[in-house]
Amino acid sequence: MKTSNPVLARLGQAAERERAAGYAQPGPYGQPGYPQQQQFPQQPYAQPYPGGYGQPVAPPTVTPMTLDDVVVKTVLMLAILGASAAAAWVLVPDALAGPAWIGAAVVGLVLGLIISFSRMANPALVVAYSIVEGVFVGMVSKAFESLYDGIVLQAVVATFGVFFLMAMIYKARIIRATPKFARIMVAVIAGLFGVMLVNLVLALFGVNTGLRDGSPLAIGFSLVCIVVASLSFVLNFADIEEGVRMGLPQRYSWTAAFGIVVGLVWLYIEILRLLSYFQGDD
Repeated sequence: MKTSNPVLARLGQAAERERAAGYAQPGPYGQPGYPQQQQFPQQPYAQPYPGGYGQPVAPPTVTPMTLDDVVVKTVLMLAILGASAAAAWVLVPDALAGPAWIGAAVVGLVLGLIISFSRMANPALVVAYSIVEGVFVGMVSKAFESLYDGIVLQAVVATFGVFFLMAMIYKARIIRATPKFARIMVAVIAGLFGVMLVNLVLALFGVNTGLRDGSPLAIGFSLVCIVVASLSFVLNFADIEEGVRMGLPQRYSWTAAFGIVVGLVWLYIEILRLLSYFQGDD
């Protein structure tokens, strides 16, 4: 099964090589086994059981990932992220809130890039990302909640509402993750990321671009980000479907869950920011 996603294509090729290699499990006393294609001819006096005294054994089976695996990993990541956010909210002093969320944002970005461009699924990195991103979300949420009472709950409800709406839209095939759609989405996401990065750097030097100050331009920019973040779930759902069809190993469900959590965090932050623009000054 071919896919337009280059990352999935590399993972699928790696999974296929893993299944085709057929390396045996280690023999007794820590001795290496033999690949399936190099099995010695069976002798009349050979042991009837596999692996006896260096005899070749059957290659290990690779458990493919399922949709349930992705759901479980996603819920686990969200639980870790939520616990980390709550801990940061309670434990980090207000005087350290700024450095905490900036540091968490930088570390989370680095971990996210490593996970995204890595060819191997690494559950430890994914869990570490959940913890670090939880600190970022907790600090940002605390800052907004201190200014606008109840805004965090509104943003959380809206975020999961949009997510489930996109899941239903995808299931009904109202929006399809065609190769053209995927290329456009990747280009738009990269463009938005570049704009936000430049805006952040300029803001550090006191330059106001109007993208984050509550102006009509800022409202429009947040709406664009919310739409793009919502549509990114279509790519996530398509990647999960493709990964299940390609028979990717079960550990890659962590990578699929990571993609969903990244989209949820981005969507939540943008909704939180948009809601703040419409809050009264009192």
